Amino acid sequence: MRVFVTGAEGFIGSHVVEALVHAGHEVAAMVQYNSFNSAGWLADLGPEIKAGVRVVMGDVRDPGFMLDALKGQERVVHLAALIAIPYSYAAPMSYIETNVIGTANVMESCKRNGIHRVVHTSTSEVYGTAQYVPIDEKHPVVGQSPYSASKIGADQLAHSYWSSFGTPVVTLRPFNTYGPRQSQRAFIPSVMVQLLARENSLSLGSLRPTRDLTYVHDTARGFVAAVESDVGDGETFNLGSGFEISMKDLVQEISSITGIEMNVSVDQARIRPANSEVERLWSDSSKIFDKMGWAPALRGVQGLRAGLQETFEWFSENYSREGYDGHGYVR
Repeated sequence: MRVFVTGAEGFIGSHVVEALVHAGHEVAAMVQYNSFNSAGWLADLGPEIKAGVRVVMGDVRDPGFMLDALKGQERVVHLAALIAIPYSYAAPMSYIETNVIGTANVMESCKRNGIHRVVHTSTSEVYGTAQYVPIDEKHPVVGQSPYSASKIGADQLAHSYWSSFGTPVVTLRPFNTYGPRQSQRAFIPSVMVQLLARENSLSLGSLRPTRDLTYVHDTARGFVAAVESDVGDGETFNLGSGFEISMKDLVQEISSITGIEMNVSVDQARIRPANSEVERLWSDSSKIFDKMGWAPALRGVQGLRAGLQETFEWFSENYSREGYDGHGYVR
């Protein structure tokens, strides 16, 4: 199928593009226009993958561009978003413009172009701190940060196009995805990069919250399953490993894998405002298994260890690249 992917240059986006090409699809990968002509992580894909990808430079905030870009496409994966939670406190309107208005532009363009299926990307952050566990798709949504509020708005807009116009949209809600190519703004890369740079004291955020960590190859397979399926229109599906771990215990797992003892210090810049911290996330992803047959290959503590090992091997070869800084948290 002809699949158009927004946000293709990012961490999850580049893995989704790779998985779609492996699955035999013809991919148009949209990258946010920049003066460096950079395709982000798409530049790291192998030649056999690049041969199946057409890179498109543009911006989801431009409705005219999106309308033209989606002509002739069959299915759309909408991943483009601002995702860094700390910056959302500093510049909340930029999150509204990209995540909400950008999603409105994508959905309107999909409606006008008669797209056969839209896979919209949500986030587990929309749930806020778990009110019950494991979290299923019926859990209330709570905007505990400007970022999560913008994604709630985007989710509702996407759903409204299904209920109002019959646009065939399905929403995927990934829990905390990790793996190769992830930004150092995330917890696991921050730990690994600092370790590899031989820092004596790691600068991290709060170690109290728990997260459901899903390896990026599993997340990408979930997107492919949603693209290829014809069920679930108007519905939301969690993508998680079904395993909960605290950040404190996660540090110990990484220490065990690397064989490096860590002295951890708290970077106050990484501490969210008291009412904004999401303390607990733990997914129930049985719905997507029942309807689309997806389940994570890496699950439980053994799956987490296998994913962390692969992630550490990648960072061992790439931690000194531009964008990574061994001296602390990248803001």
